[in-house]
Amino acid sequence: MLLTLLLSLIFIAAVFGALYAIAGLIQNRRLMTTAPKDIQAAAKDHAERFCGAHALGWALGIACLFVMIGVFVYGGYDGVKNGFSFWQFFLRFLLILYIWKAFDIVCLDWLLLTRSRFFQHFYPETEGCAGYRQFGFNRKGQIIRIIVFPFIAAAFAGICMLF
Repeated sequence: MLLTLLLSLIFIAAVFGALYAIAGLIQNRRLMTTAPKDIQAAAKDHAERFCGAHALGWALGIACLFVMIGVFVYGGYDGVKNGFSFWQFFLRFLLILYIWKAFDIVCLDWLLLTRSRFFQHFYPETEGCAGYRQFGFNRKGQIIRIIVFPFIAAAFAGICMLF
């Protein structure tokens, strides 16, 4: 259980790192697909903040993606090594996904988007957009993910049981 919580924290750190890479370093509005529509429309592409910022952002984003994948690979590897049953794998993967989703809703959607000025710092042209006051703007997508996560966890558990 402790390893599952640690893997969840590593996954969350990788998600936050990827978010910073996209918003703070790459600064390409086409990558802002999860932001409210009015913020997406108001955002503009920005020149590099410093020489190599875009390359650094892409490198950080890709590294974070590999870390996110690695969390599930290592979680599966550890489970195989320790003789986990299907339900133990299922619970591990489901906890990682739900802990991440709770972090996403509370920290990213509520705190970072509606309470802080994180995105306005990197995209000052979005100042005053209504999306910054619309907690729950992506409620339908969040609910769909919450419903789909048990199936994803079951698929990962099934794959791990093959080993």
